[in-house]
Amino acid sequence: MNAPAALTKLRIDFVSDVVCPWCAIGLGSLETALARVNGEIGAEMHFQPFELNPQMPPEGEDIIEHLSRKYGIDAAQIEQNREAIRQRGADVGFRFGKRERTYNTFDAHRLLHWAGLEGRQHELKRALLEAYHGEAQNPSDHEVLVNCATRAGLDAQRAREVLASGAYAEEVRTNERHWLALGVNSVPAVIVNDRHLISGGQPPEVFEQALRQIAAQG
Repeated sequence: MNAPAALTKLRIDFVSDVVCPWCAIGLGSLETALARVNGEIGAEMHFQPFELNPQMPPEGEDIIEHLSRKYGIDAAQIEQNREAIRQRGADVGFRFGKRERTYNTFDAHRLLHWAGLEGRQHELKRALLEAYHGEAQNPSDHEVLVNCATRAGLDAQRAREVLASGAYAEEVRTNERHWLALGVNSVPAVIVNDRHLISGGQPPEVFEQALRQIAAQG
């Protein structure tokens, strides 16, 4: 009787921002791919910070105005893009709701750093993406962040303390600089075993093929 094949364990750094719709799609695709290779390939996931708009004020900005100015496209083009995003999200089990504003995400990244220390980073990332993209909640609002922490199985009081104290700000800044220095300037960026880059919100098939190829290299 043949012994079962050993599970290949990969390190995956998922560089992303909470307000990035393609990051939600990319995560859903990656999760689908990991489910397909379950039993063959395992993953140690680390969520890394990236801010699409680090100068965004806490009150945020109208998303149509923001995207029009940033990309030079009109409201009709934006709606067309958003419909494509909604469909891609649905394909990987992620529901996009009506988002009218975009927000600053630095505090969300501080909370994610803490969640990583608590072993609940993946759960918090999911909760944050769903709160913003699915429910149009403000990820710079501390009560929204505390609620997301609770949904992720984290202690609400400790989450409030982290947010009020400014804890992990320097760690987040250091990590952001690290990934920028490595050339990451768009997200999602998925780095496997510190050397293989998969860019963008790829379909699950692309992630699955890449994971299998990387695992086969040993």
